[in-house]
Amino acid sequence: MADNTVALLRAHSRHAPWNARGLAAHATALVDAAGMRPTNASARATPSARAVRFYIAHGLLDHPVGRGTAATYHYRHLLQLLTIKIRQREGQTLDSIKAELVGATGDALERRVAQSLAPALVSGADQAVQHDDQSASAWRRVAIADGIELHVRDDVPASRSDAIAAMREAVRAALGREDVR
Repeated sequence: MADNTVALLRAHSRHAPWNARGLAAHATALVDAAGMRPTNASARATPSARAVRFYIAHGLLDHPVGRGTAATYHYRHLLQLLTIKIRQREGQTLDSIKAELVGATGDALERRVAQSLAPALVSGADQAVQHDDQSASAWRRVAIADGIELHVRDDVPASRSDAIAAMREAVRAALGREDVR
């Protein structure tokens, strides 16, 4: 069973790399799917991109690959963030969590997280976590001008015909070329 939950957790690595916001959202969805009850206000708070940067500054998360808006986060970052949120929901302080994380191997983090998230992983509740580019929805390609396309996912309000026509006209106007119509 433990190997199965670790394998199910590892499947989430295919969603990497993330930006800070995507990493926070992915971790939140996994912890929430497990139905873990928070014990204090800091545990209730869902991680944000700002929280991710705070955890990096305080040595709880490894530094990302790259800097600024190009910074990317990988599976180990997900494991670290999940560990932080799980341990916070168990009532631990950031100082005690930091002491746990110092020198923790990826395997140890993975086993700990998989054990805590087992109910969600085994039941498939974690499958609600999807990466935008792996959504089951179809995409519509809208030709704007020669060499310019607009891609709109069919399940969003912007996919309405009137919205697409307005976006097409707005882009053409931004190009400043009436002959593109």
